[in-house]
Amino acid sequence: MTLPRRRFLHLAAGAAALPGVARFAFAQAYPTRPVRIIVGFSAGGPSDIVARIIAQWLSEHLGQEFVVENRPGAAGNIGTEAALRAPPDGYTLLLVTSTNAVNVTFYENLNFNFMSDIAPVAGIIRVPFVMEINPSIPAKTVPEFIAYAKANPGKINMASGGIGTSVHIAGELFKMMAGVNLVHVPYRGSAPALTDMISGQVHVMFDILTSSIQHIRSGALRALAVTSATRSEALPDLPTVGDFLPGYEATAWYGIAAPKNTPSEIVGKLNKEINAGLADPKIKARFADLASTVIPGSSADFGKLVGQEIEKWGMVVKFSGAKAD
Repeated sequence: MTLPRRRFLHLAAGAAALPGVARFAFAQAYPTRPVRIIVGFSAGGPSDIVARIIAQWLSEHLGQEFVVENRPGAAGNIGTEAALRAPPDGYTLLLVTSTNAVNVTFYENLNFNFMSDIAPVAGIIRVPFVMEINPSIPAKTVPEFIAYAKANPGKINMASGGIGTSVHIAGELFKMMAGVNLVHVPYRGSAPALTDMISGQVHVMFDILTSSIQHIRSGALRALAVTSATRSEALPDLPTVGDFLPGYEATAWYGIAAPKNTPSEIVGKLNKEINAGLADPKIKARFADLASTVIPGSSADFGKLVGQEIEKWGMVVKFSGAKAD
């Protein structure tokens, strides 16, 4: 039997629309099982804290558990690769950090192309680093620390959450601009680094303010300056590093990404819910307590931020001469 042309075209159009309908239905039902958020750093650090706040919000509002899975090592690259190699179905997400932007240039032989292998979902927060020292170091200002470091070259240990992390590169930028010789001591995340900072085994750290602020407030660590262009509302009496080293600026940021080819409907649904969380007064207050500011926006906005940060930190890595071991 020969179908009338109009009837044939109608059926053909309907068949062509089926994949789109199926994707929409899939996105509407998503998630139907628990979702992993992979964090490339150890539990207790700033990345872990941010991920758990967002995971709790998503769990409460999307009806399935969002589970934080810590996969530390290689400055977040182990966890990043695990996430990007997962099926692009929305059930494995990655907490993206400014360290990912550093790693693009810092590591020459990664098993993935970070910018092209992710589907940006949403930005979460931006937060300054803080230049902090163990109270045993006889310095109360950045100029006093620089003078002490120049008088004791190679004798001051600089901690970081790992080789190539944004914490490390923020320190390398300081070393370059201040002309001081600090010995880099990398850890598997900020949490163990802070433990040794407090005990005095290492002496200075450019940590993310989110994870250090309580130790600063308690007096366990002495803050000298924040690394942002302007002072932090969380520590308003603290100057910026740029007040003493003009042009110095470094901030950390966090967001969520999925493996490339994750359905746009799922990316859109996650973006909408994360932005709703960032607008919630309780979530905003929790992030404010961590000395951070929320960075809501579209998935495209977050992708643009990632691209800009890759370019910025790439220039810093090349100029500083820092190398991956």
